[in-house]
Amino acid sequence: MNLKLVELSELSVKIIELGLVLTVRDCIFKRFFDFIFSLLGLLVAFPVILVSYAIASVEVQGNGLFVQTRVGRNGVLFRVYKIKTMKDLKGDAFRSPITAQVVSEITQCGSLFRRYKIDELPQLWNVMIGDMSFVGPRPDVPGYADLLQGDDRVVLEVRPGITGPASLMYKDEESVLARQSDPKKYNDDFIWPNKIRLNKEYIEKYSFSKDIFYIWKTIVG
Repeated sequence: MNLKLVELSELSVKIIELGLVLTVRDCIFKRFFDFIFSLLGLLVAFPVILVSYAIASVEVQGNGLFVQTRVGRNGVLFRVYKIKTMKDLKGDAFRSPITAQVVSEITQCGSLFRRYKIDELPQLWNVMIGDMSFVGPRPDVPGYADLLQGDDRVVLEVRPGITGPASLMYKDEESVLARQSDPKKYNDDFIWPNKIRLNKEYIEKYSFSKDIFYIWKTIVG
């Protein structure tokens, strides 16, 4: 028993040394909450996911499930799942990760799925298996989060989330970027650094009650 306490104590110290304030208890409780409620969410939302998948498959004339590699905890790559909201690319065509630059490719129902976050529902699977959490920094494609340096890399020490303070702050990000003459530059110079700041604050001042608040704000819009 004493050995287990020593191991937990050493783990707590290690977490703090990484720059986090999440205790072992925080981590265990957060993961328990994620697993239980993502499982319940999948059971409840499965009919919606199935119908949305069928509609998306018809619109894109192919597989309606979107699978993409994202940067996860500790920089480990994982596959994120969503309902497709854009037409499939042909051949070796490249699509910008900045949605405002490819808004014309969004399907008719895709706009509806995005508006009500229906396209995000398959990510409950990512949460259940431990790739993601309900709340945390949004997982980015390689080329952003994996290139962070110094103290900013603290955002990679937690599981990425479906929602969080940065996601809520920039819930209208697509429309904001659409108004910019150079969406990618505006994202890289302003939005992205501000998201990192918000995510660092979330981690450094973590509390489970804030997680519940962010989830509630996401649900009620």
